[in-house]
Amino acid sequence: MKKLDRIILFVFVVCLSWSAGAQLNPDKVCRIDDGNLIFTINLKWTEKEKKELSNLFDLDSVLMSQVYAGKTTIYFEDETWVVKKIKPPVVELSKSIQPANQSVLKHNDIFLVIDNWVNFSGNLTESEAQWGANDFSVENAFVYTSGRAFLYLPGYKNAGKVYIAGTFNNWNTTEMPLKKVSTGWSVELKLKPGKYSYKYIVDGRWISDPVNRQKERDGNGNTNSVLFCTNHTFQLNGYQKAKSVVVTGNFYRWNPKGVALKKTSDGWKLPVFLRDGTYSYKFLVDKRWMTDPANSKVRKDADGYENSFLEIGEPYLFKLEGFTTAKTVVLTGSFNNWNETELLMKKTATGWELPYVVAPGNYEYKFIVDGKWMSDPANPFVTGTGNYVNSVIALKANYVFELQGYADAENVILTGSFNGWNNNGYRMSKQEGNWILPLFLNPGKYTYKYIVDGNWILDPANKLYEENEYGTDNSVLWIEE
Repeated sequence: MKKLDRIILFVFVVCLSWSAGAQLNPDKVCRIDDGNLIFTINLKWTEKEKKELSNLFDLDSVLMSQVYAGKTTIYFEDETWVVKKIKPPVVELSKSIQPANQSVLKHNDIFLVIDNWVNFSGNLTESEAQWGANDFSVENAFVYTSGRAFLYLPGYKNAGKVYIAGTFNNWNTTEMPLKKVSTGWSVELKLKPGKYSYKYIVDGRWISDPVNRQKERDGNGNTNSVLFCTNHTFQLNGYQKAKSVVVTGNFYRWNPKGVALKKTSDGWKLPVFLRDGTYSYKFLVDKRWMTDPANSKVRKDADGYENSFLEIGEPYLFKLEGFTTAKTVVLTGSFNNWNETELLMKKTATGWELPYVVAPGNYEYKFIVDGKWMSDPANPFVTGTGNYVNSVIALKANYVFELQGYADAENVILTGSFNGWNNNGYRMSKQEGNWILPLFLNPGKYTYKYIVDGNWILDPANKLYEENEYGTDNSVLWIEE
């Protein structure tokens, strides 16, 4: 029996047990959330209540004895259980139930009939969007202002209950009900700027937003609706006789097709979401290129063309010491699609520098000095080999990998699910006999290994590991919110 089949069977058995007259309330004892099976347990329950818990949910007595003994991590029958203290004497016992070949549990797999105690687990680890704009066919179907999102679902007047679920609430099916209005349903959400996927649940039936043209596949043959809580507005006053105005820039790979602005009473406007970063852009007014007349931040690229610039977030100061006789130095990297002309650095008394806003993350970069590519001589962290060595920087790093006990090693590489298991992954730096590497990691699960002078090893300081297809195991790291 496949793991997912066992999960479905387990949920079905729980439902039958509950209907047979169990005293424990599944609503308060067990739930599926964020791809995990979670039990809420009171350590002061009587022996009768403990036995009822084990019988109702088919929990092994050996496993439960370790919970009551105060263990925080339990390895039982090739599975890892985690015990988390909530508020004495209450703890949560949890394990991952997400199948390796399926990113989310489908609603049809866990039955909507028991959704009152099971949360639909959505894709919580989707990559953060760099930018986005909304496209609703009904103008007032979505309004975002001052951190509050207002959604309107027209129709469905005969529906009894309507809920919204999405990445903003871990796809919880009962947490956010909509309010019935004269022509449909509405809901107000408190959201930060960013991209969110969602669906409506109308009387137990999941539907995408019928008035939202922005959709994406969920990896399981279905589609989710997508909205963007915006934090910037591209605006061009005047030019009301123009037939079309579009904006393009490095966020759109300078595609001349651009993104269309909408005509207003005094010009053209397009609200967008932009992730933290530095953006160069231009308008095309009836296909004629122009910088933004309302933006004084204009820079020339290495080819002499002027572009408007805007920054979202705090800048990082990239510096290259020396090379004072060079004519031009360009910064390029994965943060700007390795553009060879865009980021012209400024000469200082001791070298070159450029303040540049980049979103939190791990990036590769190089300098181009009078046409010659080079890694950053002041940065010990690199990736690649031979002529393809790039410097690596972790902006707003939130985790430091550290390997102890290999002071005599010549080369240590960190590789894992965060960089596609690249054999020439991130080279670590030796600091006082230990090897370290800071990285930025989004919340979620990661698997990894160290490569010490060509030999692959688990992290000796990390007791958490899992099997891999080669039978050699991988270390496991969880980054929490």
